[in-house]
Amino acid sequence: MKTPIALLALFGFSTVAMAQEGTAPVQDQHVPVEQYTYSTHLDVAKMISQTEVADVCGVVAMRMTYEDSQGKRHILAYEVMGTGCSNG
Repeated sequence: MKTPIALLALFGFSTVAMAQEGTAPVQDQHVPVEQYTYSTHLDVAKMISQTEVADVCGVVAMRMTYEDSQGKRHILAYEVMGTGCSNG
């Protein structure tokens, strides 16, 4: 599954610093994991945490924990290309 460029831009560079602030609290164990699809409506008001992109050349699974504009916590599973691919 290819990840849309909009999703990569949304969760790209700016989220790295936020993800380094800490990990999600233990209470996230009761939040169901939602699978991202092209029709998923994203309402991200606050980024809580995000898994790191693996240093492999291929598609890798990611998870992002966030709060929506109503303060509800979500865990979103999606896929991105790993950082191990090189052009040269």
